[in-house]
Amino acid sequence: MPEPGMVIVGGGMAGARAIVSLRANGWPGPVTLITEETLLPYERPPLSKAMITDEPEPQPVYLLDEGMLASLNATTIRGVRATGIDRQSKGILLADGRAIAYHKLLIATGAKPRKLTLPGGELAYTLRDFADGDHLRRSLRASASAAIIGGGFIGLEVASSARKLGCAVTLIEAQPRILMRGVPDDIAKAVHARHEKAGVNMVVGTGLAAIETDGVVLADGRKLKADITIAGIGAAPETALAQQAGLAIGNGIACDEQLRSSDPDIYAAGDCCSFPHGLFGGKRMRLEAWRNATDQANMATENMLGGTKPYLAVPWFWSDQYELSLQIAGVPGDGVATVRRQMAEDTFVIFHLDGAGRMVAASGIGPGNTISRDVKLAEMLIAKRATPSPVALADPAVQLKALLKT
Repeated sequence: MPEPGMVIVGGGMAGARAIVSLRANGWPGPVTLITEETLLPYERPPLSKAMITDEPEPQPVYLLDEGMLASLNATTIRGVRATGIDRQSKGILLADGRAIAYHKLLIATGAKPRKLTLPGGELAYTLRDFADGDHLRRSLRASASAAIIGGGFIGLEVASSARKLGCAVTLIEAQPRILMRGVPDDIAKAVHARHEKAGVNMVVGTGLAAIETDGVVLADGRKLKADITIAGIGAAPETALAQQAGLAIGNGIACDEQLRSSDPDIYAAGDCCSFPHGLFGGKRMRLEAWRNATDQANMATENMLGGTKPYLAVPWFWSDQYELSLQIAGVPGDGVATVRRQMAEDTFVIFHLDGAGRMVAASGIGPGNTISRDVKLAEMLIAKRATPSPVALADPAVQLKALLKT
């Protein structure tokens, strides 16, 4: 095998950022990124939004181009799957028979869409990569109606995009409401109402029995016609490579607070990684978010180079629903009390406090960037483990920046 270097498996945001971070932190040796895709690393959030709705033929939004990779003196191996890790000799085995030696290894394989395990489930489209997005774009544009299975972020974003194309859309969610995981009821209601206003038929609290070529069958026996069915029922961490190598698994590749796996020379970052979060009592969590992938890649690579920093970044998520922006910082489920700050009729932020009055999360919704500043300042309060006055939090005339100082 060639000279051991830093090897990254996975061509998403975490993988791309890791290359940049390794060089920024002074690593002089070889850097190699391995990805199954033939494309260079690209942005994935547009797959459910702009890629579907924009008129021009879509092109990947690259995170790194050939010139940037050359300037970083990084090698990419594309279109080849990593099939195994030889931990004893410290090598990555590839499907084409090659072996790549590593000094330290970062696994950033992301997550893959969950499949529907019911009759006809294989007929449903899923969305993970650029090829999926291009296929879905073309199919939606050739369809008059669509059934979306799942009321999470991806399902709702695709529903919004399909309506913008003029499709008749039915969204089906088996749970009592949409956005059950980590989103407060008030914000879920606002998103639900906005989709209904846009003409989406929201079928909530009803399960799915089967998918057929011309629609779906609900658990109560109703048949809903649709030209195309799309599944957005969440994602499972891609851990096959780590499992083959015998690494500890726990809702993803089980890492410590420094993002190091059960092998001291192997780290993980992004959607495939679970870790204990020191800001939230050491609770083990796995985060599927663009910023988390960036932040974890930065921290993991620092630690691969000898650092010992724990990962303490505040979780942050966002989703665009029509003209509305939804943002969540922290972990709302850790709150036992909420305080609502109403800035306008369709604009508010909910602060989540634990039993000691400490802010553990903020959830907001509003047009454009109307909530961005308050959510960002709340994120800083969460990081400081602040216990701000509920009266001050509720008053939109009180600047959150002032609470940071106190």
